Amino acid sequence: MNLKSERQASGPIAKMLSIIEKVGNMLPHPATLFAILAFLVVIASWLFSLADIRVMHPGTGLEVIPVNLLSVKGFHKILEMMIKNFTDFAPLGTVLVALLGIGVAEGSGLIGTSLRLLVIKAPRNMLTFVIVFAGVLSNAASEVGYVILVPLSAMIFLAIGRNPIAGLAAAFAGVSGGYSANLLLGTIDPLLAGISEEAARIIQPAYEVNPACNYYFMFVSTFLIAGLGTWVTEKIVVPRLGEYKGPEKAEEIKALTKEEKKGLKYATLVSILLLIIVLFGTIPADGFLRDIETGSLLKSPFLKGIVAFIFLGSAFAGIAYGIGAKTIKNDTDVMNGMAKSMQTLGSYIVLVFFAAQFVAYFNWTNIGIIVAVKGAETLKSSGFGPIPLLLSFVVVSAVINMFMGSASAKWAIMAPVFIPMFMLLGYSPEYVQVAYRIGDSVTNIISPMMSYFALIIAFVQRYDKEAGIGTLIATMIPYSFVFLIGWIILFTIWILFALPVGPGAGMLIGG
Repeated sequence: MNLKSERQASGPIAKMLSIIEKVGNMLPHPATLFAILAFLVVIASWLFSLADIRVMHPGTGLEVIPVNLLSVKGFHKILEMMIKNFTDFAPLGTVLVALLGIGVAEGSGLIGTSLRLLVIKAPRNMLTFVIVFAGVLSNAASEVGYVILVPLSAMIFLAIGRNPIAGLAAAFAGVSGGYSANLLLGTIDPLLAGISEEAARIIQPAYEVNPACNYYFMFVSTFLIAGLGTWVTEKIVVPRLGEYKGPEKAEEIKALTKEEKKGLKYATLVSILLLIIVLFGTIPADGFLRDIETGSLLKSPFLKGIVAFIFLGSAFAGIAYGIGAKTIKNDTDVMNGMAKSMQTLGSYIVLVFFAAQFVAYFNWTNIGIIVAVKGAETLKSSGFGPIPLLLSFVVVSAVINMFMGSASAKWAIMAPVFIPMFMLLGYSPEYVQVAYRIGDSVTNIISPMMSYFALIIAFVQRYDKEAGIGTLIATMIPYSFVFLIGWIILFTIWILFALPVGPGAGMLIGG
C-alpha cells in the first residue's frame, strides 16, 4: 500500500512538507545516495585542489589544504581503507551489541509485556510529552535513545492505535534535536568545556571553563524542548501522517497473565540488583566504575561502557522474564532471540557500508574543515553587533552542522575564532558555547551526516517500505524550525536579563 496517499495534504505547511518528501524520495535508495555522495566528494576534492582553496586552522595555526582523492595516492587509500572505514564506523558496533541484548528482551516477551503495561497505565494525554522528555534525558548517553527509545516509541504509538512514525519522530526529536538540553551532565559537557577553555586562554591565559558552565540553560531547555516537541508532534506531524494503514500490526492490548506478571517480577528484581551494583560502583568517590586515576564519573568506564550495560541489562532482564513467564526454556531460546534481532538489520548494514565510505572520504579531503572555517570567517566580518552576532552564530552553527557531524570537531575549529572575538567584546566563553550548542542541536535530525541517520531511516522503513531520506527529513523539519525559534527566543531572554547560563558563568567576563 502507498502510505503517502493516506497522508493529509491540507494546509500550506502540510503541502510544503509533502513537496519536500516527494522531492527527497525522488532521490535513489539511501545506500545508493551515500555511494553517489562518496563519489561526488572524490570529485569535489579534485576541484578544491585545482582551485587551491586553503585556510588556516584557527586552533593549531597550521594551513589546511584540500586532499585530492582523485589521484593514485588517493585511490590507493580508498582501496586500502574500505574495510576499516566500515568496521570502524562508530554507530555500527554500538547498534549491533545493544541489539543483541535487546533481542533477548524482545524474544522473551519482556518488551511486549512492558509496552502493554505502559499503555494500560500511562495517561494517554501525557504520552507524547513523556516520550520527548525521555528522549532529551537519554541524550546524556545518546546510544540509549537512538537504539532503544526511538524504536520503542514507535511500538508504543502503534499499540495505542496511533501512527508509529509519529511516535518515532517524537523520540528522535528529543534524543537528537534536544541534544543540548538535559537535567544531567553528559560526556559532551567536559569535552566542549575543555575546547572552550583552550580558546579562552588565547585572551586570558588563566581562564577556566567549568564542565557544568551551561547547566542552568540546559535545565530550562529540557522542559522547553519537551513542550515544543509535544506541540509539533500533535499539531503538525500526527495530522500530516494521518492514520497508519501499513503492514505492521500492534499486539492486542490484553490484561497481563499470571505468568507475565511473574516474569515482570523476576525482571524487576534482576534490574534492581544491577542498579544496586551500578550505584555501588558510581556513587562512592572511589567506586569501581569511576575513573581509576581521577575518580571522575564523566570520564568513567561506566559512561564509556554504557553500551555494554545496555547489552547486559537487557539480556539479564530478558532471561529473568523468560524464566518467570516460561518463554525461555534453555540457552537455545536466548541465542535465537539474539539471532532474530540481527535479521532485521540487513538493510541497515548495507546503508552503513556506503555511509561509512562517504563520511571517511569527507574527513580525508578536509572539505568539512575548509567549509566550516570559511563560514566562520564570513560571520566574523559581517559587522553585526554582539547580540545579533550571537544569534547569527546560532544559525551558522546549525548550517555547518549539516556538513560536519561531530560536535567536538566543529567546536575545535570554531571556538578559537569566536570565543576570543566575543571575549574582546566583553562576553563570556560560556555564553558563546551556549550559542554554538543550540545551533549544533537543531539540525541534527535533518542532517544525513548525523551518525545515526541511517539507522533512523531503517526504523521508518519498518513501517513504510517506500520511505526514504525525503520521508524522514520532511517529518523532522518542523521540529528543527520550531526548536530553533524557541531556543532563539529563550536565548534572547537570557541575554536581555544577563542571566548566568551555569554556575559562575555570567554573560559578561567577570560578571
